[in-house]
Amino acid sequence: MSITQLIILALVQGITEFLPISSSAHLILVPLFMEWADQGLVIDLALHFGTLFAVLLYYRGDVAAMLRALPHLFRGAGKTAGKGDEGRRLIRAIVVGTIPIVIVGGLLVVLDRDEMMRTAEVIGWTSIIFGILLYIADRFTPERRDIGQMTATHGLVVGLAQLLAIIPGTSRAGITMTAGRFLGFDRLSAARFSMLLAVPTILASSAGGILKLVKAGDAELTGAAVIAAVLAFIAAYVTIMLFMRWLRHASMTPFVVYRVALGLLLLGWVYL
Repeated sequence: MSITQLIILALVQGITEFLPISSSAHLILVPLFMEWADQGLVIDLALHFGTLFAVLLYYRGDVAAMLRALPHLFRGAGKTAGKGDEGRRLIRAIVVGTIPIVIVGGLLVVLDRDEMMRTAEVIGWTSIIFGILLYIADRFTPERRDIGQMTATHGLVVGLAQLLAIIPGTSRAGITMTAGRFLGFDRLSAARFSMLLAVPTILASSAGGILKLVKAGDAELTGAAVIAAVLAFIAAYVTIMLFMRWLRHASMTPFVVYRVALGLLLLGWVYL
């Protein structure tokens, strides 16, 4: 793999992982249009771990609060959420929200069906359909909740929505933010919960890849993988920072426009 290919893939992964535009779609499309050979599972895992550490660093305060609350996970939180309650509410919502993707994703890995539907046609349609759904949620749902009001039920709803991200082009970030907005959470809270939910989701999805590598005897950390992880980490951290600043004063409409334009281009390429 050339250094140019490595840099481009790392930047694509880092920039798109937490934006509502589907990182998996871009990682499928870039090699397809550039006529590159598949980068392989080791590089894929390195890219995902790079973005994982970016969100852990950016939300280190939330992560620390949730870890402190972990021993008290099943203790009831009061109706008025204090600082300690927020960490407990968050980790409870994230644990419950992760269960659906662990069950369904694990089943797909066992059945060796986790690579299905990776076509430009599918990505084109999902980019448009779920982009429009994001617009409806973001444009017409009042912002009446913040992340301090997140419950296990809310987490489950977002987690169930996350199952749709199994279809390439849906966007894990996009569909979880859409669900959050439909539940009435403000943009910043919907994005923040989406990114925190990504932590166990990335770990769970990576576990399947690691098992495949171990089984194949290919679990070797290469220099290219380290470079990919570092570059993806930097790109993801900067993207998260800029995205959260953007949401403080603007909507998600530009990302919807991008999704619809990408979808139309892909469908035109497939059908014309």
